[in-house]
Amino acid sequence: MTDPNKLERLADRAEALIRRLESLLPAPPAPDWSAANAFRWRRRATALGVQAVLQPVRHVSPIRLSDLKHIDDQKQAIEQNTRQFVAGLPANNVLLTGSRGTGKSSLIKACLNAYAGRGLRLIEVDKDDLVDLPDIVELVAGRPERFIVFCDDLSFEEGEPGYKALKVALDGSVAAQSDNLLIYATSNRRHLMPEYMRENLDAKHQEDGEIHPGETVEEKISLSERFGLWVSFYPFRQDDYLAIVAHWLSSFGCGEREIDAARADALRFALERGSRSGRVAWQFAKDWAGRRARKAGTGGRAAAPKRRG
Repeated sequence: MTDPNKLERLADRAEALIRRLESLLPAPPAPDWSAANAFRWRRRATALGVQAVLQPVRHVSPIRLSDLKHIDDQKQAIEQNTRQFVAGLPANNVLLTGSRGTGKSSLIKACLNAYAGRGLRLIEVDKDDLVDLPDIVELVAGRPERFIVFCDDLSFEEGEPGYKALKVALDGSVAAQSDNLLIYATSNRRHLMPEYMRENLDAKHQEDGEIHPGETVEEKISLSERFGLWVSFYPFRQDDYLAIVAHWLSSFGCGEREIDAARADALRFALERGSRSGRVAWQFAKDWAGRRARKAGTGGRAAAPKRRG
């Protein structure tokens, strides 16, 4: 039978060897900060191993803050925090949670478009690459720009390495977080990890009636609590959904009569998808305006390159 302690020691030695080999690799080329306002952190295989680089995003979604409807409170909170950050004032890391398709990621992109002229930059990082957060912080330290590290649709399963890396980067390292970098994350889960009924059985009741969550629950809450600003998004009412449909149809050149005629189709479209979200409204508007343009023989040239979702 294999000795588990021996296997663990082998794994530790292999990990140490990999780190030493990585330290011998040549440093990746310095990013061209003038190439774009947004970047993606990407790992790619080379002849010398796997290297991580900042890849410029040449074509950023042109979504504007004025395009985002019926999320005024959320928009105000995020924009105010971003404005403070760009001005060099104290600002918080942000966790945007709630219903799918309600504008969480679009709001972050719209803030980038609104404040890029004042030095705001965005770095998109996949969940699996969050272990590289210390490298990203070191890379941008000392730069005059203000950087938002953006992680979309964030959630973790038990034991994923990115979970601890993010936890440390937010508020757990002996090194202070760089003052020119914030983390904005979106998630459908408020505590970023799956929650199970059995975890409630671990709660402890004190004699005075106070309830203490179990260690598993505490661990899950501890990550989301490290975000200084929580912003929640909720499903849209029918009238809100139709107003968003009208906004996007108008951007495609449809008049009021055409928008009124599209209402029944818009509701049917949402019913088929089981959601009245901003993303569904945008998808319907593209479909309806595209069919209208085809019938008119314009080939769909009126399509606007904007998106909410």
